[in-house]
Amino acid sequence: MALPKPGGTERPTPAGGRPRGERAAISRLAAALPGPPGDELWIGDDAAVVEVRSPAVLTTDLAVAGVHGDLALVALDDFGWKAVAAAVSDVAAMGATADHLLVAVAGPADTDLDLLYRGIAAAADAHRCHVVGGDLSGCGELVVAVTVTGHVDGGPPPVRRDGARAGDRVLVTGPLGASAAGLRLLQAGRGDQSGELVGRHRRPSARLREGTAARIAGASAMADVSDGFAADVGHLADASGVGLQLHTVPVARGATWDEALAGGEDYELVITTAHPEDLVQRFATSGLAPPVECGVCTDQPEVRTVRGVPLGTGGWEHAWR
Repeated sequence: MALPKPGGTERPTPAGGRPRGERAAISRLAAALPGPPGDELWIGDDAAVVEVRSPAVLTTDLAVAGVHGDLALVALDDFGWKAVAAAVSDVAAMGATADHLLVAVAGPADTDLDLLYRGIAAAADAHRCHVVGGDLSGCGELVVAVTVTGHVDGGPPPVRRDGARAGDRVLVTGPLGASAAGLRLLQAGRGDQSGELVGRHRRPSARLREGTAARIAGASAMADVSDGFAADVGHLADASGVGLQLHTVPVARGATWDEALAGGEDYELVITTAHPEDLVQRFATSGLAPPVECGVCTDQPEVRTVRGVPLGTGGWEHAWR
C-alpha cells in the first residue's frame, strides 16, 4: 500500500475527531495490521519488498459490492473476509500455500475502512498469510481487489486443471451448496447469524491444507468450486479434454440439490486422481475429513452426466460481450 504522492488533498481533522483522508486511513490501517519480519518491507513505501519462494504461484481476484456480496445482507468485515478467501482459494486449487496479499480498495468516501479491514486482517490470519501492500481510491461502488503470492514446498509441482485423464476418479473435499443456501436464508429474512449455512456464506474458508494434501498425493487435476460445482468441474473437464460420469454430488445439510450443483462460493476443491486410495490416505494422515468420490472421467468429452442425466453448465458467469 504505497503512500500517496505530494499534492493530494488531505482532509482536516474534525474537532474532537481523528484525522481523515487517504494518508490518515493508510497510516491507521497499517498500524492495525501485523508488521514485516526481518528485512522485508510492507505497507508505507512505493512497493513492498518480500522474499518470494520458488516455484511462485500468483493470482488476483475482484470482489464487487452488489455482485460478489450484498451489503444489505452481509457486513463490511464479512465482505472483506470473503474477498481474501476467494483469492486464496485459487492458490489452494494449485496445491500451494498462500504467503502475501496485495489488497486494493476503491469505494465511496463514507466506507468504513476499519471495519472492512478487520475482516481482511482476520481472513489473512486464518489463512496464515499477510497483507503487505495495496492501494486506496475513491469510487462509486465498493471494489476490493486481492492479489496473492504463494509457493509450493517440495514434492510434485502445482496442480493444473488440464491433467485429468480417462479413468481418473473425481472427488470433492466436502458437501456443496452451503453458501447458496445461506444466501437464500438471508434473502428470506430467516438467516440466523450464528447458523452454519449463513456462516458459510458470510465467511467461507479456502481449502489450503486439502489442496496441499491432494498435490502431494498425486492429484492429476484440481479446481476450486467458486462459480458452482457443475461449472467448475466442467472447466476442469474442458481443460483436460475428458467427459464426466458422476454418480453423486455431496449436498450440505439444509441445501438443495440445485444449490449444490450451481450455487457457487463453497470453495471446496474438485480433485481428479488415478489413485483415489492414496488421496484418501493422505487426507487421513493429514487429519482432514475424507474427500467424497463423485464419479469418473471418461474418454467422451461431449458426455457429462450426473445420476444418468446431463450435468448441465449452471453456475455463475460474468456477462461480457
